[in-house]
Amino acid sequence: MKRRNYSPHTVKNYLNLLKGFVVWVDVPIEEVTKKKVAAYIDYLLAKGLAPKTINCHLISIRGFYDYLHYEEDIELTNPVKRGALLRLPRPLPRHLKDHEVGRLFEVIESPRDRAMFSLMLRCGLRVEEVAELSLADIDVRRARISIENGKGAKGRVVYVSRDAYKALVAYLKVRPSSRAKRIFVVEKGAYRGKPLSVRGIQKRMEYYARKAGFKVSCHQLRHTMATQLLNADAELVTIQDLLGHSLITTTQRYCRVSNLKVQRDYYKAMEIVMKRTMVPQRSSAGGRGEISPQASSSPEPPYSQ
Repeated sequence: MKRRNYSPHTVKNYLNLLKGFVVWVDVPIEEVTKKKVAAYIDYLLAKGLAPKTINCHLISIRGFYDYLHYEEDIELTNPVKRGALLRLPRPLPRHLKDHEVGRLFEVIESPRDRAMFSLMLRCGLRVEEVAELSLADIDVRRARISIENGKGAKGRVVYVSRDAYKALVAYLKVRPSSRAKRIFVVEKGAYRGKPLSVRGIQKRMEYYARKAGFKVSCHQLRHTMATQLLNADAELVTIQDLLGHSLITTTQRYCRVSNLKVQRDYYKAMEIVMKRTMVPQRSSAGGRGEISPQASSSPEPPYSQ
């Protein structure tokens, strides 16, 4: 995994998953069968683990047996066959509505926290990317940020909106003096000046969610940014580039959430269609009448106004 340039966090996580299997299994590693792996899946399901988590276990085990076969030249059959992963639900990304965004930021008074969450909302940064952000990553003059090591070790450039730029500058003016290269640091207590951890950022969001009175996570701010850009007619490939998605199909999921552009295009095109192919309609008095289309640029159905 290190030769493939996986992050230390990923390597540690895979080892922990593999350790759980090794502790559970009651036969020598070389004698594990597909039936034994199926029993392990049942064991994990009984523990209440989510299908996505169980799949991580299976991927770790499969990778380990591939290692034994190809790296250690041990003659064995991989007990985790291809296609053994559990089917995953594909829930739509949940984003915040405009009034929810307003209510959330109303309760965020800390300049540091406003800067952190503004970067998630306006730049689409992941919580890990915010935690690892350093002063060297920010091009103040051009109002853009270089993400050097995003998910999957992919780099990208994101741009900073006017309000997020003001929030970031306001925080930097009051940032505690620290030798840490990371921008966001602990402000109080024994760890004052130390880099703020991912969990520390998530706990701040949980605190503000309670104050705002509704559930919200850091990642939902990223979803919100994508949905808002889509509704503002931004191109899908642009959103893909800003979010750092490898596949356009990942970005396309936002089209199924709240795509006002699709609504506008539908009603605009349908007005043209109806003018070409009029469908006779019965009037309320029992006679025959026709639809009289009216062009509308509103995303709402023109006939519901």
